Order: sequence, then C-alpha cells, then structure tokens
Amino acid sequence: MRFRLFILSLFFLTQVPLYSQDSIFLFSYFMDNGQDGLYLAYSDNGYSWTPLNENKSFLAPQVGRDKLMRDPCIIKGPDGKFHMVWTVSWNEKGVGYAYSNDLINWSAQRYIPVMEHEATARNCWAPEIIFDDKQGMYMIYWSTTIPGKFPDTDSTGDNGYNHRMYYVTTADFIEFSQTELFYDHGFNVIDGTILKAHDEYLLFVKNETKHPQVEKNILISKAEKMTGPYSEPSGPVTDNWVEGPTATKLGDKWILYFDMYTRHKMGAIVSKDLTTWEDISDQIQFPEGTRHGSVFRVDLQTFEKLKNYKSNTGD
Repeated sequence: MRFRLFILSLFFLTQVPLYSQDSIFLFSYFMDNGQDGLYLAYSDNGYSWTPLNENKSFLAPQVGRDKLMRDPCIIKGPDGKFHMVWTVSWNEKGVGYAYSNDLINWSAQRYIPVMEHEATARNCWAPEIIFDDKQGMYMIYWSTTIPGKFPDTDSTGDNGYNHRMYYVTTADFIEFSQTELFYDHGFNVIDGTILKAHDEYLLFVKNETKHPQVEKNILISKAEKMTGPYSEPSGPVTDNWVEGPTATKLGDKWILYFDMYTRHKMGAIVSKDLTTWEDISDQIQFPEGTRHGSVFRVDLQTFEKLKNYKSNTGD
C-alpha cells in the first residue's frame, strides 16, 4: 500500500504546474518531413505537452526549393516580436526566417542566403537563433557540409555529409555579418542549441559521427561569450541515436528535450547542476508525431489567443 501511494505521489508531482501562472511553455515543432509547416504545443509543467490548433499547422512553408519548415526555432526578442528560423530544404544554401507579434499572424517569409558564397556547400540544417543583450545582436547558427573542407572526417557521416557549425549576427534581420565558422572540434556536428545559465553559454550539440563507431548523441561545450570560442565537449549526456536538443529552466532544474528519432518519440534529461543528468524520458508526453524544434515561454495573454485559435491550415 505504501509503495502504491508513493507511485501515485510521484505521478501527481509531475502533473502539477511548477510555476506561478504568469507564463506558460510552448514547443515549436514539425511533423513528417516538414512539408506542412509550424506546429505548436503547450505545457504548464514541462512534462505533459498538448497540441494547439487541433495539432494542425499554424504556418505553411513558402520559401526554398523544397518548401519545407523543419527544425523551427523561435525566440522572443527585446522588440516584443517572435523571431523564427528553420530548415527550408535538404540541400540548399540558406535558411528560412519570419517574425510574428502573436505566433498566429506572420510576416512574409524570407530566404536568408547564409552559405550562397560557398560554391560547393551542400546544405544548411537546423538553424537556431539567440539574442545577446550585451551586444544588442541576434545570432543565427546552423550546420553545413562543405566537401573537402575537413577531410579527416569526410567518411564519418551519412552519405558524405561532414558538418561543421557556422553563424551570422544581425541587429535587424536586414543586414547580416559575414558568415563565420562557429564550432569545430574535429568531429561531424549538427543540431546545436544554446542555453544561457550562470553567466555562461552552454552549447548542446549532436555528435553526428556514424563511422567507424556510431555516436549520434548529445554533448555539451561552454563559452563566456555567445559567439564563443566554445570548450572541448563533454562526454555524451544522452544515449545514441538522438538529435534536435532544446533546453530551458524547469523549477530548480534545467531540462533538455531531444528527438529519439529511431524510436519515433521525444526524450528528456534533467539536471540541477548542468553536469549530472537524469533521464526522464518515460515521464514526458508529447503529441504523436512530434519532431524536434524549440522550447520557449509566452505570457498568458498570448497563450489564450493561441489556445482559442482554430484554422484550416494543414487539413
């Protein structure tokens, strides 16, 4: 009987809200191949996620040859706008960008040609965005394969892909800095996401190495500045065959979500010190078909409008 009560208490602890209700978590994600566009889910406890708009798309992709909207990353800037970047194509040299005041009505979508200057660049995958209030600048960062640029690891990935991470900065999404190499620690790397904690920047990345030994796991590097340089990475903090990390503060802990893509479900780990991590994948619930994206928070007024919104997009 005591064991049963203990289990029940654990269940209810993971279901009750962990925060004062002045804001709520949102998760931006894609489904299938990203052809239908942007999906959103919400949670008041970080464990159980409910789809919005009856799990239909909020925004259909319009730019890029393939017109996809994979890996949508959204942040709210100091201008009050929600800024989003995404993967537009499997093999193209730019990323998608749009902004919104309410996550319902969006600006015209734009293609930002961040790697068009590289004649042989194969792709721009999983772009993310972060704002540095000290510099007053946004940074967009992503992964690209440039054949032959890092020959020592040319044979370590899938189908000749050998990624490194690159970045640009911007204050207004009109003018951009020159593209620079962002992260290279001698291995094939994709799906970077940054969490700022304790005046430090933590970069979670996927080790994309498949040969000669499979990695496909998440590592952590640290830096004092948003643009780096980032430290040598930690050992893996997840199992193999996961991707698309995204992180946030959860009560007195930090949580890292990721896509367990070979198992067709989401996973998560938590930590109190950002060093020791506990797997809680069996405690979280996401809408069926969720693929990776980003976690962020919105005020209740924005959330109520989203919760009441219904559209025919995605039918």
